[in-house]
Amino acid sequence: MGLRLKFNLVLLLTCLAGLGLAGYFSHEILQKNARDEVLDVAGIMMESAIAVRGYTVNEVAPLLKVQQRRSFISQTVPAYAAMQYVNRLQDKHPEYSYKEATLNPTNPANRATEWESDIVSYFRNHDEKKQLIGERETPTGRHLYMGRPIKISNPACLACHGLPSEAPATLIATYGDSNGFGWKHNEVVGAQIVSVPMSLPLERAEKTFTTFMAALVGIFAITAVILNAMLHFIVIKPVRAMSSKADEISMGDLQVEELEVSGNDEMASLGRSFNRMHRSLSNAVKMLDETMDD
Repeated sequence: MGLRLKFNLVLLLTCLAGLGLAGYFSHEILQKNARDEVLDVAGIMMESAIAVRGYTVNEVAPLLKVQQRRSFISQTVPAYAAMQYVNRLQDKHPEYSYKEATLNPTNPANRATEWESDIVSYFRNHDEKKQLIGERETPTGRHLYMGRPIKISNPACLACHGLPSEAPATLIATYGDSNGFGWKHNEVVGAQIVSVPMSLPLERAEKTFTTFMAALVGIFAITAVILNAMLHFIVIKPVRAMSSKADEISMGDLQVEELEVSGNDEMASLGRSFNRMHRSLSNAVKMLDETMDD
């Protein structure tokens, strides 16, 4: 096995190990960054919905308090306001969703689906948990969801969701007296759930990973070519020249020309040492021949 082959085998194994490690860690980092990006978007959507709810409760509802006595105004309901905000967002980003999923909602549109009911049940069984993050597969790809419990911490909410007989007449006239009642103080009745698609960030992460790995392979290939060229001109070519000269000298041709040596590296030092050995051997043979002639 030649020196070049040995060198390239070691270089290949080193490059493969480097590519494997770089690929694994870069892929993990890019996937994590993609998920963090989606999580940031979900967090912004959630906080925006909460901000809309707060605005509705503190500024919109008081202005319509008198009108509310004559007819029920949906715009005073925090959940309705938050949903309208997200509906506007969905005009351009239909994959993004926000829902105040409730087990027994006043508005049937807020009724929790099967997977949303699982989230509500989780919060009902884990009262200390304030947030749940997970992923699920949908027909449009993988989505990340963020859920927060809807807990009746304000007793004033029971005015509309306690007993039907105590609820505002305008509310009963709009939604009836069958749903959205019987809630209790400090009870988890639903969950705010934001769902954000992961396909685009993950696709960008995969493209970045592919580009990075292709660039890394290209760098390794260029490095291998450069190292092979250096190996040829700095090591193999001088060694071959010395080997050829040594063969000629070993066959008795002491009159061969000395190696051309330039530079101050180790190969140049070896070449000079070879030339000194050649001269010394030539002189020794010449002295031996002269002694035998005498």
